[in-house]
Formats: sequence, structure tokens, C-alpha cells
Amino acid sequence: MRTLRRPRMPRSELDRGAAREQPVMLVTLGVPYERVAADYAVDAAVETGRPLLLVNVVEMILGPLAVTFGSSWELADEADAEALAAPARLAAALGVQVERVRVCSPHPVDALVQFAGERAPGLLVFGPDRARLTSRRYRSAVRAVRERCSCLVWLP
Repeated sequence: MRTLRRPRMPRSELDRGAAREQPVMLVTLGVPYERVAADYAVDAAVETGRPLLLVNVVEMILGPLAVTFGSSWELADEADAEALAAPARLAAALGVQVERVRVCSPHPVDALVQFAGERAPGLLVFGPDRARLTSRRYRSAVRAVRERCSCLVWLP
């Protein structure tokens, strides 16, 4: 009995280089990262040898009140800033190339989907701390990421 084998399709050097450069993207919505999600993203970046892209998408208020009362995207306390920087330090200590990005938009979920489309990650880890978001906002963001992002998505 003969077994059938699919022939291997050769990949060009350009395709292989592009696949190596797809980052692992860890995303939050203006709150610190959930510990499990941050650990998963760092582990994935270390194991695959791909860069880690840490994205904090924050809602920006438009209009004259934003000028009067200050911008809403500034971090209120140092504990949040420390929690957002922790995965970057861990990944850098393990030899992973790290990039941190803050995206400010009046429509943060739409901005997240657009940014993910532009950067074309190999894996998107959606990991905001659920205790700091309303359940409605978290569910709507998860729904948008699942439906509109064309990459592999991991949810804790």
C-alpha cells in the first residue's frame, strides 16, 4: 500500500524573513497587564525568538475639557507605570527585543484593531487586568479582537 504525501512548497527568503519578524503583541486598555497574559507573551517571544511588542491603548478625551483638566491618558500613580514596565524588563533580561507603544485614541478598541492590522503580529495576547475594567468594556473589546484581527489571538 502506498501512502500519499503532499509535496513541500518552497518558501522564498522574503517569506521566511517576514515570518521571523512578526512580533508577539501584548495588549492592554489603559490598565496594567494581567500576570498570566504577560508571562505567556514573554514565554512565546522567548521560545519563538520573535520581538515582543507591548501596547497600551488608552482612551483620549477630545475637546476643550481635555486642555482644561489635563490629558486623561497620563498614568495616575507610579504603581501602574511599574506594572506596565515589568514585562518589558523581564523580556529584555531574557534577550528578547522589546518595543513599548502607547496608542491614544477617542475610540481605543478601534485603534487597537487598526494598530494590530498595521503591525501584523504573529500572536496577539489580549491581557488587560480584568479587575480594573468593567465587564462590558472587556467583553466588547474581546469580541472586536476576535472578529476583526487576522492573527492568532490568545485570551487568558
